[in-house]
Order: sequence, then structure tokens, then C-alpha cells
Amino acid sequence: MNRFFKFFSEIPAEKRPWRDALLTLLLLVLATALSFLYFDISQNSANVALLYILALILIARGTDGYFWGIIASLIGVICVNFLFTYPYMALNFTLAGYPVTFLGMLAISFITSASTTYTKRQMQMLAERERLLVEAEKEKMRANLLRAISHDLRTPLTSIIGSSSSYLENGAFLDDRQKNELVRQIHEDSNWLLNMVENLLSVTRIQEGATSMNKSYESVEEVVAEAVLRLKKRLPDARIQVQVPDELIMLPMDAILIEQVLINLLENAVLHSKSRLPVSCYVEKENGSVIFHVRDYGIGIPPERLQTIFDGTPYTGNSSADSSRGMGIGLSICKTIISAHKGRIDVSPCEQGTDFYFSLPDSSE
Repeated sequence: MNRFFKFFSEIPAEKRPWRDALLTLLLLVLATALSFLYFDISQNSANVALLYILALILIARGTDGYFWGIIASLIGVICVNFLFTYPYMALNFTLAGYPVTFLGMLAISFITSASTTYTKRQMQMLAERERLLVEAEKEKMRANLLRAISHDLRTPLTSIIGSSSSYLENGAFLDDRQKNELVRQIHEDSNWLLNMVENLLSVTRIQEGATSMNKSYESVEEVVAEAVLRLKKRLPDARIQVQVPDELIMLPMDAILIEQVLINLLENAVLHSKSRLPVSCYVEKENGSVIFHVRDYGIGIPPERLQTIFDGTPYTGNSSADSSRGMGIGLSICKTIISAHKGRIDVSPCEQGTDFYFSLPDSSE
């Protein structure tokens, strides 16, 4: 029944009068057919009016306003009188009880139409409020991303401009070691900018929720291995310990986007933890979800930073430019990707270091 009403509710607004007329006609024809069937079996017309009352309630629920409910109540009274009351195939409103029947059906029409109209308006208001909240959340995310982009671009671009200017203006006075150091800085900052562009391209693939993602069942082990392999090409000296369950875990996901999340988390752990210990990347199953952990054993993150770390808000604490540079837009994008997968991402401070983790629903359970 809900699917029946949903089909009619999806008809465009300009065709609503035709929709309401068609719905009223269909329900009255159905009520009449069931009444004939019931009357043929029982030869009793006492309960026929109940079938028309049921149709009247459904019409009042499925149509807009009061008009079609009132029309249905009039037609229902006439049908009961004309088709199922002796003398058959003749109208006779002088019989006892018919004014009460008519007034009763009319009252049911008004009450049901009023209650359904009020409910529809409340639902429309709630839907509009939900839409505004979603738009506000999207706008907040865009603003945070723009702030993070402007903040994160400034540091490497300033470094690239400074290093290239020094090389061009003072190249004749620099030895080979100094020249190589300037080129190395330019190379590192350029790679970091390329990584940020890849992040931005990942976000553009998520336009309206998860509708634009290319989801397919992927092996968790292969996704983790590919992410580590891609990170190793960028950071050959990175030390990462990987641990995945022995069983084969297949999850519906956009593998490229999830790999990007793992790369962001692993890169942050390698570059900003200030630890010589390997970064741990492990996967576990828990309560119908698969949880991916990226754990470092470094200096940790200030408690005040944990509250806004996924919002894309640039950190203004007493940290170096390098340490704050990679913690803005990357984590905000991670949250966007995981949310689009109906998952959850969070961070937990440890006694030594920090544990970033995100969960994806396991539809196999």
C-alpha cells in the first residue's frame, strides 16, 4: 500500500488534479468490486458501507485537500443506496438511517482529510528543515575545505617561490650541495602539492552522497596492500607494519577513494608523528563492520586539536609549519570519503602516539 501511494506521490505537481481523480476512481471501483463480491457471498449489505468507508479513508490520505474526500463520500452513499439496498438499482433516501450514514461518511472524510493534510504539511516542514540542515552542513564543509586549501597552499608555495628565487638570484654563489638542497625542497613541496590535488580530485568524485562512487566488492587485503605500495613510491623510507585477518574480507567500496584515505592517514603518521618506530596499519572485524587502523608511536596530537581535526580547520597551535601543513585538508577529505561510504572515522589518543581509524559496513553479515 505504501508503494502504491508512493507511486502517486511522485507524480509532478502540475498533474496532481488528474492524479487525485485517478486515485479516487481506482479506490471507489475497488471498493465497489469488493462490495459486489462480499454481497454475492453473504447476501448481506450491512457491512458494505464499511468497505466504502475504508476506501474513503484511503482517498482522504492519498489526495490533497478536502474536495476528493467529500466527492468520495457522496459517491459512496449513492452506491450503497443504489447498488446494495432494496429496491436494487434505484435511489431511495427515505429509508431510515441514511441521513446518519451520509453525515457519518462526510464527517469521516473531513476528519481524515484534515488529519492527513496536517500530517503532510508537518512532513513537508520536516523534509524542508532536513534539506536546509544538509545544505548548511555541505556549505560548512565547503567553507572548511576552502580555508584548509588556502592555508595548505600558502606554505609549500611560499617555500617553492623562496627556494627558486634563491637559486635564480644566488645560483652563481652557491655550491653543488646548496643547489641540490634547494632543488630537493622544491621537489618535496611540489610532490606535496600534487598529493593535495589528488585529494581534491577524489572529493570531486563525491558530488551527491554516494551516487557518483564506483562501488564494487573489493578485497580488504588488496586495498591495504595497494595503498602501502603507492605510499612507498612517494616515501621510499617509510616503515609500515601491516596486519590483516587471515580470512578473505570483501567489502563494497570505491577502492581508489579508500586507498586515498589510507594513504592520507599513513602519510600523516609517517611525516608528522616524529617517531622512528614503524607505523602500524591493521584491520579487524567488529559488530558488523570492518575497522581500519593507522597507529603511530610518536608525539601525539594536542587534545584541543582533536575536537576539530576532521573539519579542515587549520591548526594555529604552537606547531611547525610542516606539521600543520598536512593535517588540514587531508583529514577533512578522509571524513568526506568515509561518510559517503556510510562509515565512520575517528581518532583516539594513545599512551604513546595516536590511533586513526575508520569503519566500513560489512554487508555480508
